[in-house]
Amino acid sequence: MSGPIRVLIVDDSALIRKLLTEILSSAPGIEVAGTASDPYMARDKIKALNPDVLTLDVEMPRMDGITFLRNLMRLRPMPVVMVSSLTEQGADVTLQALELGAVDFVTKPKLDVSHTLKDYAEELIEKVRVAAGVKVRALTRLPDPAPLKTTDAVLPKAAPKHFRTTDRILAIGASTGGTEAIKEVLLRLPPDAPGTVIAQHIPAGFSAAFAERMNRQTGLTVKEAADGDLVIPGHVFIAPGDRHLLLVRDGARYVCRLNDGEPVNRHKPSVDVLFRSVLQAAGSNAAAALLTGMGADGAQGLLELREAGVHTIAQDEATSVVWGMPGEAVKRGGACEVLPLEAIAQGLLRAARGQSMAGTG
Repeated sequence: MSGPIRVLIVDDSALIRKLLTEILSSAPGIEVAGTASDPYMARDKIKALNPDVLTLDVEMPRMDGITFLRNLMRLRPMPVVMVSSLTEQGADVTLQALELGAVDFVTKPKLDVSHTLKDYAEELIEKVRVAAGVKVRALTRLPDPAPLKTTDAVLPKAAPKHFRTTDRILAIGASTGGTEAIKEVLLRLPPDAPGTVIAQHIPAGFSAAFAERMNRQTGLTVKEAADGDLVIPGHVFIAPGDRHLLLVRDGARYVCRLNDGEPVNRHKPSVDVLFRSVLQAAGSNAAAALLTGMGADGAQGLLELREAGVHTIAQDEATSVVWGMPGEAVKRGGACEVLPLEAIAQGLLRAARGQSMAGTG
């Protein structure tokens, strides 16, 4: 992109508009083209200013952020970073926004703690820069697999008569664009899929809402991981937004453990932490995939898994919102396969069934 990244800030709070303007204006290569207090004003300013990125408040008067975003992505698709409150409603609306094509989100800034504001500023600036490089299309979601609900979803052909300890584990890591990418993978897994553990970079308060959303929309049992949860077939465990998720072996069982240690690669939960725990607990009985996301978290973990004989998959560049994490894994030689998003579920299942070889790539 030649010239600075031009941003339009849309928020009904004058204080938030002022704060976001100060933060973004302080960053080299970013220019605040304008601000708007509601979607109607934003619509006019988008036409007049032609910004590169939009920051959009979730809850606004006259027209809610979701309705505005839906119209925007249909008529004039552009990179959008949502600004969301840390509430149950805010989390649910933000996840809807990501479904509609928003690139990423930040939580509402805290105005009373100076060091928190500094961290917030760095996160906002980084996400605006990443968003500016994303190629947004009118329909960024892949078509849902059809049909979503089949007879197998109600009564699987090979359904066990009771829960048994799984011998296989699926592990998935993701960041920017990951909530939608994870959904696309889970939609394509059967209801008796191997127990699955997931680390998605997401704030505390959003992970439970995301897990509940996946539980409603897929044929699997999905929940935010709790310490001691048994990882069994047909169940998916998503790391809480403020804890590392580890897989451990307890006798013949796989169990979730939560860890409140330091952030790794600036993240908690960290994909590298999850992947290493999967390697130690399940070894070659696992299969792993690293999906869209900025940065490098998970790249080293994927490489360690591959070197130990685990089948590893990286999402390809064409279907990634940001080809940072999977791209870095490919660069390091950590991926046995590089697959488009729609093929990753089947790739994981093939690996779990022993139909793929970790030494090929």
